[in-house]
Amino acid sequence: MKKKILVAPLNWGIGHATRCIPIINALIDQNFEPIIASDGAALNLLKKEFNALKFIELPSYNVTYSKTKNSFKWRLFRQLPKIKSAIYKEQKVVDTIVKELCIDGIITDNRMGVFSKSVPSVFMTHQLNVLSGNTTKLSTSLHDYYLKKFDECWVPDFENSPNLSGKLGHDFNKKVLPIKYIGVLSRLEKERLNSEFDIMVLLSGPEPQRGLLEKKLFEELTNFEGNILFVKGKIEDKQQIEKKQQFTIYNFMTSVDLQHALNCCDLVISRSGYTTVMDLAKLGKKAFFIPTPGQFEQEYLAENLEKQGIIPSCNQKDFSLKQLDRLNNFTGFNALDCNTDFESLFKLFLK
Repeated sequence: MKKKILVAPLNWGIGHATRCIPIINALIDQNFEPIIASDGAALNLLKKEFNALKFIELPSYNVTYSKTKNSFKWRLFRQLPKIKSAIYKEQKVVDTIVKELCIDGIITDNRMGVFSKSVPSVFMTHQLNVLSGNTTKLSTSLHDYYLKKFDECWVPDFENSPNLSGKLGHDFNKKVLPIKYIGVLSRLEKERLNSEFDIMVLLSGPEPQRGLLEKKLFEELTNFEGNILFVKGKIEDKQQIEKKQQFTIYNFMTSVDLQHALNCCDLVISRSGYTTVMDLAKLGKKAFFIPTPGQFEQEYLAENLEKQGIIPSCNQKDFSLKQLDRLNNFTGFNALDCNTDFESLFKLFLK
């Protein structure tokens, strides 16, 4: 009998789900049976990637997000009681899943309630320090409260310099649980293809900010003289493709489409979400980042890469076509060799 591993990414944009794809593939390759649990767009995306697997819908956190940078953090903090209730409900559902489906192990990407005392449980995150401005100590402490319920923490990054997550993923004083650096995770592979697009816009993340950036970029790039591939990042039942002036517009892309598109574009404009950073670093791309307003993690990642002279960035409200003139002063990513030792990691589930 194959050992059954529950894989449960958080539904916050689609980044948590997409970086679980190489883990799910590795589980299949090494004769485990992955069972996927999530909700919303994350669950829908993984259903499109792995239609032969078993899927379970988990209770949604139902977090709502602010339209303004200044109120982003406080709106999230006001929803902590609701999030705590969702985590409690999630834990009850997981207890039932583990018993009824005879689960042998758990890998969750940032879902705090997906653990079990009866089977090895892994929490994956790139944030050992949860940045929130002057409340960083509090947000990190709340994170650690749940983190210590797991058996291991996997950080998708390199332990030493150079690395991608910086102070987010590196806290060598943390003694909450065993921490393993597993290397950069990406579902994509580098290919040598001829250029087809001058710019690829790759949107992701929660509303309303995803939609606000979509509107902003369509307006600012209308006068760009070149081919633009515009991926809205809206996971819908059917893929839609539209051509409009210099724009080729997709509502979403599967991994195969996305890999081809990223390898044949010259420049990527996107959020600075960590999964996107890992994908672009693995492929060695040039990019321009626009962090989600008020999301400290993305703002830090963008600032850190800009300080190193790798990728330029700016605030959402400040973006214009002229900002792209700054690209000549930045190197872009050097393609990374990403080899995660999944065989060693999965030994946890064979004990």
